Amino acid sequence: MKSDLTRRAFVRTAAAGSAALAWLGLRRTPTVAAAAADKPALLGGTRIHTGGWPRWPEWRESWEPEILRVLRSGRWSSSGGGGQVADFEAGWAKLLAARGCVATSSGTTALITAMHVLGVDAGDEVITSPFTFIATYNTILMLKALPVFADTDPATLTMDPASIESRITERTRAIVPVHIYGLPCDMDAINAIAKKHNLAVVEDACQAWLAEYKGRKCGTLGDLGCFSFQNSKHIPSGEGGAITGDRAELLDRCQAFHNCGRASGSFQGSGCFSRGSNFRMQHFQASLLLSQFDKLVQETERRRENAAYLSAGLQEIPGVQPLRLPENSRPVWHLYAFRYDPEQFHGLSRDKFCRAMNAEGIPCGGGYREQYHDGLLDEAIASRGFQRLFPAERLKAYRDSFRELRGNRQVCETTLGMFQTLLLAQRSEMDHILAAVRRIQAHSAALAKQA
Repeated sequence: MKSDLTRRAFVRTAAAGSAALAWLGLRRTPTVAAAAADKPALLGGTRIHTGGWPRWPEWRESWEPEILRVLRSGRWSSSGGGGQVADFEAGWAKLLAARGCVATSSGTTALITAMHVLGVDAGDEVITSPFTFIATYNTILMLKALPVFADTDPATLTMDPASIESRITERTRAIVPVHIYGLPCDMDAINAIAKKHNLAVVEDACQAWLAEYKGRKCGTLGDLGCFSFQNSKHIPSGEGGAITGDRAELLDRCQAFHNCGRASGSFQGSGCFSRGSNFRMQHFQASLLLSQFDKLVQETERRRENAAYLSAGLQEIPGVQPLRLPENSRPVWHLYAFRYDPEQFHGLSRDKFCRAMNAEGIPCGGGYREQYHDGLLDEAIASRGFQRLFPAERLKAYRDSFRELRGNRQVCETTLGMFQTLLLAQRSEMDHILAAVRRIQAHSAALAKQA
């Protein structure tokens, strides 16, 4: 795989690979073809995993009657309240033990809504993680605020709390920690800093459905939490999102803003309408999501069990390191990620390791790049709006600060990931993954020499 492979491109590649294998008529439950000492497939050996992997998303015919009923009703919009969207909001809040939920059209619109409601405005600064999908950056930029990056902890892939306070300025309004890949952030430390400096906390839990931190669900640990139900997510509806929280006045404001500014509950605005947009979910999407609650709970446990098994096996192999999790936390593994040290593989590059894994029938790829070097932020801070809002010296210092993100650079260069569908396979197929890594480790010197 190319070194600049994005998470979504990797997910599409993995899904396409599974589809191709299924089309060829290959079985999903193969046998391990060789011991770790046998030649890797790239060196002419027999591939270890000769079947496919669970496909995503999954469709079940049992969901069809309710969705057809909604479609045939002609009541598709949630603008009038009630219906399947209201049922989903109540159900999602109950599943997370949150006071309430507002369903939105996407995780992106959930983040925009939450930050607006918490007062993020033009000329503000928001501290967030650089190791995330680009939507996290973009939602801050959409509000004409500056996404300021805390560094990434290489051991956890999440925001390093020790790097936050040095980024706080008089313009800082909020912190947006990202539970990337379903890995909970160290929320106690983050919330303590936010409280000390009177900052809002918006959890980007768009990849963290049912993830837990110290007995509480991610998305209920800050002022507001945001989720995504995009096609690759563990509970998908094509597109869709949600905001969760425990403060009624904030949820009422979210409800108003995402519904064209219509007054809601305790928030009446200035008359019938306040500032807002149309970020509503549709009823048939909510129906699809409601059908998947039990499935999500069951599959989350299977992912956790298989991830724990992989971590126990990988930590015995030199050169690969499972991630460290916060105390008393439970991840949900949107990608199963681990760190890779080429020095312990005789200099075998990460890209060549990925090619070797793919040759063994194990889809494997890199994670996020250092996206702040891709030009998006340069374009934003060079725009007329940002030039008006921020002094030139602040924008220069901001651009220069990217060089300080040493932890994130290390993470981007050394992290590997496997899409969540692999964790839905049988335990025997986890052994295939471990056998492939052991085989590549045993023959890494020869693989490193190969052109």
